[in-house]
Amino acid sequence: QVQLVESGGGLVQARGSLRLSCASSGSIFSINDMGWYRQAPGKQRELVTAITRGGSTNYADSVKGRFTISRDNAKNTVYLQMNSLKPEDTAVYYCNAAIFTNPPRVLKTYWGQGTQVTVSS
Repeated sequence: QVQLVESGGGLVQARGSLRLSCASSGSIFSINDMGWYRQAPGKQRELVTAITRGGSTNYADSVKGRFTISRDNAKNTVYLQMNSLKPEDTAVYYCNAAIFTNPPRVLKTYWGQGTQVTVSS
């Protein structure tokens, strides 16, 4: 079994910063793409940012220049540094990873449980 455990959410004032972490554990052989999604109340879950195993990244236009994704392959962990936060960044943030397990030899996408980020104005 594989688990993704997120941490680092909380309440912050506008223009503040937070750093989210997501640690993967279990029968992991390798991890391909990792990413962060978010879901605000009444809205669909949306991709915030993603990173390949080699370090290539992409960002939603709404967070470019403010958020930075990184990963530590040795620790099977992905991070999200969020700066200059805005009230519209308020959402539950979920990490996501494409993990090749062994055993069994399967490539599957896993999700974290979500962590609340609230930005007050």
